[in-house]
Amino acid sequence: MADIHANREALEACLRDAEARGAMKMVFLGDFVGYGADPVWVVDTVMGLVAEGASALLGNHDNAVSDLRESLTTEAQIAMSWTRGELGPDAREFLANLPMRIEDETRLYVHANLQSDRRWLYIDDRNAAARALQARQAQAVFCGHVHKPAIYGINANEQLVAFQPVSGVAVPMPPYRRWLAVLGAVGQPRDGNPAASYALLDTKKAEITYLRVPYDIGATAAKIRKAGLPESLADRLRRGH
Repeated sequence: MADIHANREALEACLRDAEARGAMKMVFLGDFVGYGADPVWVVDTVMGLVAEGASALLGNHDNAVSDLRESLTTEAQIAMSWTRGELGPDAREFLANLPMRIEDETRLYVHANLQSDRRWLYIDDRNAAARALQARQAQAVFCGHVHKPAIYGINANEQLVAFQPVSGVAVPMPPYRRWLAVLGAVGQPRDGNPAASYALLDTKKAEITYLRVPYDIGATAAKIRKAGLPESLADRLRRGH
């Protein structure tokens, strides 16, 4: 799961869905805060899951909590200023100590790009995917940051191929090829589909299944407005854009 962005309703829906599908381990690819109105609940929930064995990474919005130099859009800066006032010391410490990457056997998990730390480049097209795959030799790489689901792979002819995942349809990721999976966003999708997005990786079958989960967008939007955050942050949730 990636890019929760303080969206409690979306995260709750995805966690319920993942549990119902038998997920055995959670990996969170960063951006727990920013944009949304439930940063405390989201960070507390992730902290609890990490204590039970889940893994979590640092995202650029998480980094912005303590690093005032982090570059954000005007709307994101407004939301971040409000977020800093909401988070307590334990949540701040948790976010500040998150790692930039996690390696697990042949898999590499990052929030954004693979080339360099804290530049937060977007892997949003074939050229960016090719550069990312050249930067690391992991068999499978998983990232967020883009808020749009996509899968890239290197075929038998050493050519880059791109896939647009369909919700609920498993995509084979055979270990004799290299893969880069860009997850959609749990809390703020930007691919035109407002449903929360996450993916299940089956390590035994070597396949990944992207999933879309509906949630109570109205409740989330109402909280954003009540908190006095920019209206656009509420409106975009319904558009998924």
